[in-house]
Amino acid sequence: MTQRTTGPHRPNRRIGAHQLAPLLSGWRDDAIGRPGYRSLADRLRLLVLDGRLPVDTVLPSERALAMALGASRTTTTAAYRLLRDVGFAHGSHGAGTWTALPARDVVTEPWPTPLSGGLGAPDGSGDLASAAAEAPPELHAAYSAALAELPRFLPGHGYVTAGVASLRERIAARYTARGLPTVPEEVAITAGALHAMHLTLPLLIQPGDRILVEHPTYPISIDAVRRAGGRPVPLPVEDGWDAGYARTVLRQTGARLAILIPDFHNPTGRLLDDSGRDALAGALADAGCLAMIDETTAEIDLRAHFGRPAPAVAPFAAFGRPGTTLLLGSASKTFWGGLRIGWVRAERSMIRQIALARASDDLAGPILEQLATAHLMDHLEPIVRRRLGQLAERYRALRAAMARHLPDWEVNQPDGGLVLWCRLPQPRSSALVNSARALGLTLTAGPRFGVDGAFESRLRIPYTRPVEQLQASAALLARAWAAPPVPFIDPWHADVV
Repeated sequence: MTQRTTGPHRPNRRIGAHQLAPLLSGWRDDAIGRPGYRSLADRLRLLVLDGRLPVDTVLPSERALAMALGASRTTTTAAYRLLRDVGFAHGSHGAGTWTALPARDVVTEPWPTPLSGGLGAPDGSGDLASAAAEAPPELHAAYSAALAELPRFLPGHGYVTAGVASLRERIAARYTARGLPTVPEEVAITAGALHAMHLTLPLLIQPGDRILVEHPTYPISIDAVRRAGGRPVPLPVEDGWDAGYARTVLRQTGARLAILIPDFHNPTGRLLDDSGRDALAGALADAGCLAMIDETTAEIDLRAHFGRPAPAVAPFAAFGRPGTTLLLGSASKTFWGGLRIGWVRAERSMIRQIALARASDDLAGPILEQLATAHLMDHLEPIVRRRLGQLAERYRALRAAMARHLPDWEVNQPDGGLVLWCRLPQPRSSALVNSARALGLTLTAGPRFGVDGAFESRLRIPYTRPVEQLQASAALLARAWAAPPVPFIDPWHADVV
């Protein structure tokens, strides 16, 4: 598959000189022994590869950037020219210079398909592409209780389009306990959070609409946006959510919808606090932009296990204007992925629309799984408490193994969630994933989490498998990293006249 590049046109997204200058801090320190323009161009290139400077962003004028950096215009002009020569920028008269990625073969598959059910091997091989843990011990008892309850549904036809009442009641009660008063009529049950997204996107957007997505973000969210005909617009979040920058992007692009993961973000593991939620919700409301909030990992709060303060945060909808926010939830990360149970929390009118859409999609969900999930919700606190302790132990084991086998890698400490978001010493995530696959270890490369193929310097690693398997996987990963990378021509390192 060949990666597409941005062709000559007039992109709408821009970054000002005073916004860009802090991202380039220290570029002069890299210029010792080589021309300054090369050092500046290299910093800009790395910002693009890391996703902190999204593809298709118009750069400041050469004069404006020179003034902001205290450099000569000759330096910025030469840096921009070098970026264009090697494919990391395009330009045209009157439109300026904007970021791009050079065309080359992408060596990763679009999405590795787990065929083993997530079971790993003692040697560390297996599936590390899926961030999901095994079922809790309570699951079997929950199904037994569901089977005992099932007979009362058998006289009916079995199609409960909006979901079984007992599960809707428990989910509504959980939202109320978290600080968002909710009634069962504001909840619809779906076959997972992704199914909820596929159902609701056509109700919210038209083909061609711009949709704000975090950068990086959960890859299948980007796929869902494109499947619905939307055009993803990246909002950098590796350093946290910036409501001021979001306002700028919203103003420049006119995005109709924002898909966000403020609760232990996948893949960075960050948590947006109450003040940040209030600021970001205000930016969205002022721009007339709806919010779709993915709460799949909302219960996976590891802050207390890492010795950090862990004040509760309210659901994002508590900060938005009524009718502007949908919350998508899932039982997959809290309980078990095999349940395939998710939900939408929204205004009653939207829930009615979702039920109608569900009726023409797959009619309704399976009753037994909904009843089992309702019983699991009755034991939510002990299940989550055990799950968090287990994940914290696995996180520490994986982090220690990474420090031992791959000491040059930067490994983040998340607030929660299920994955590490690692920074590699060189931008070769895709080649690394291919090398790891040859050793039997399946991973997802960093570019899969970006809109335009960025994040070649990143790798996501779940810590959801048993400790011994994670330790063995870290050793396998080190072998893959040491192996010769899959060769490709990198135009950046070619001679440029």
